[in-house]
Amino acid sequence: MNEPAVSVPHVEIYTQWGCPFCSRALALLADKGVAPTEYDVTMGGAKRAEMRERAGGRNTAPQIFIDGRHIGGCDDLVALDRQGGLDPLLHP
Repeated sequence: MNEPAVSVPHVEIYTQWGCPFCSRALALLADKGVAPTEYDVTMGGAKRAEMRERAGGRNTAPQIFIDGRHIGGCDDLVALDRQGGLDPLLHP
C-alpha cells in the first residue's frame, strides 16, 4: 500500500557567529524536527547582501524563510510558534 508523499518545507536561516538569537531560532527549529539550510553571514559578502534583499532590507541575523516566505527574525519565529502558526508551515 502506498502512502501519500509527505511534503517537507524548505527552511533557510541566515546566521551570524556568536549570535544568541540565531542559536535560539536554530534550537526551536531543531525541537520541531527541522534541519534548516544555514547560511553564515558573519563576514558579510554576497550572502549578507542576499539576506538583506530577501528580507526587505533587514540586516540583522537571524533571518528565517520557510518555502521562500520570509518569517523574520528569532522573535518573529517564536511569536509565530506561540500563535500556533509555525507547526502548520513546518508540517503541512
